[in-house]
Amino acid sequence: MRLCAPLSLCLAAAALLPTASPASAAPTCASGPDFPLTTRIHDAPDTYEAGGGYGTWYLDLTNTTTRTCASVHPVVVLVDDDRTLKPSQARLEFYDGARSHPVRFRATDEQELVGAFDDGFPGFTVAPRRTVTVRVRLALAPDAVADEVTANAALVQRHDDDGDWIGQSNDYRFRVRHDTPTAPATGTATGTGTGTAPPGRSRDDLPFADELARTGVATPGTALAATATLLLAVGGALLLARRSRRRR
Repeated sequence: MRLCAPLSLCLAAAALLPTASPASAAPTCASGPDFPLTTRIHDAPDTYEAGGGYGTWYLDLTNTTTRTCASVHPVVVLVDDDRTLKPSQARLEFYDGARSHPVRFRATDEQELVGAFDDGFPGFTVAPRRTVTVRVRLALAPDAVADEVTANAALVQRHDDDGDWIGQSNDYRFRVRHDTPTAPATGTATGTGTGTAPPGRSRDDLPFADELARTGVATPGTALAATATLLLAVGGALLLARRSRRRR
C-alpha cells in the first residue's frame, strides 16, 4: 500500500482510528501498490451562495478487485484559497439510502477542513467490480468569505484500532459567493470512474436559517477544538509511520 498524500488527507483518515471497535473489523481489501477502490466526485455545482441552500453532488466508490470491501469510510477535505473557511461555516451531509448523516469538520494546522463519514455509521460495503454512489450535500454559512475552494475525498477501510488507505478522489473545485445564484450548473470535478447518478442541485431548505438572523456563527469551544487538533496530529503521525514501514 502506497504512502498516503497529501498530509491533510492522512490526518483526516487518522481521525477514524480512535473510535474503531472489534465489531467494526472487516477483512482487508487492500493489497499491492494500487488503491483497490477508485473514487470520483461528479455532478457537482460550481457555485455556492453563502447562507444559501444545499448543493448536491455524488461520490462514486468503485471496487476494482475481486474481493468485497466493507467498512469503507469516505473522508472529505475542503481547502479554500485564502484559508479563511472555518469548520462551523461548512455543513455537510451524506446519505445511506434514504437516511442522512451529518459530517463534522475539524481544522488542521494548515487551516484545511477535514470531515469523516463516521457518526456511528458502520461504513459502506462495495461488492467486487461494483460501484456504490453516495449522495452528498454541502452548504456554506452566511458569513463564509467569497473564495475558491477545492474538495477532495479519501477512502479508509477500518480494522479494529487501525485502518487502510484504499482510495483517493479527483479534485472538485467550486466558488463561494454572496450574490443570488442563477440556474444550477455542473462543477469542475474531474477524473475517471464508473457509476452514474441523477445530476442536480438541491436547495430545498436553508441549513443556516438561524444564522441569517444574527451576526456570526457559533464556533466550537476552545477546549474541544484543541482536543480535535491534537487527535488529528497524533493519529496522522502514527498512520504515516505505519505506511512508511510497509514500503520498506
